[in-house]
Formats: sequence, C-alpha cells, structure tokens
Amino acid sequence: MEYKGYTASIEIDEDVSSLFGTVLGIKDVITFQGNTVNELRHAFQDSVDDYLEWCEELGEKPDKPFSGKLPFRTTPEIHRQIYMAARKANKSINSWMDEVVAKAAKEAIKE
Repeated sequence: MEYKGYTASIEIDEDVSSLFGTVLGIKDVITFQGNTVNELRHAFQDSVDDYLEWCEELGEKPDKPFSGKLPFRTTPEIHRQIYMAARKANKSINSWMDEVVAKAAKEAIKE
C-alpha cells in the first residue's frame, strides 16, 4: 500500500480478526489498523496525514521514505568488472546494478 510516497507493510492478526500496518523506510513509527481493506487504507492515509501535520506543527521536517538513490563505493577492479558485465548485458551500469541488486535482495529476503 502506498500513499504520498510512503509505503506500508500489512499484517493480519487472526486472533482478533484485524489488519494492521506499519509505514516502512522511515525512522519514525507510524502504525494503523482496520477490520477491512478499505478501513485499513483509510487508516493508513489518515496516519500519514496526521504524521505530516504533526511534523509541521512541531516545525520539524518529516522523515522521508527511501529516495531511490544509493551511493555505492567499490574498488577499481570491481568497478571494471561491473562495467564489463553491464556492457556484456548491453545495459548501463545503473540498469545492470539495479537488476542484479534487486535479484540478490529478493533472494536474501526469502531466507
């Protein structure tokens, strides 16, 4: 679930037949719950809006979700290998790294 650039993780609490969620990718804690998907979506949006208003009232900048920019440093030899692999795949380095890193991350999450 996404709203205003914020992404939610959703879980089910079978013991109380309820849905609950948490906003991902920020240091502040934003949670919400509902009994239906529509209630949950509405609660998520309300929680994000409340968080943004609360930050504004305090004069603080809200924590932003991931930007999609990831600085990466490596050795010159690995840089050369990445370049060669991307070239062999007929892709830019960014495109090749995005594909490879996304695949590795998905595999790591499965473990």
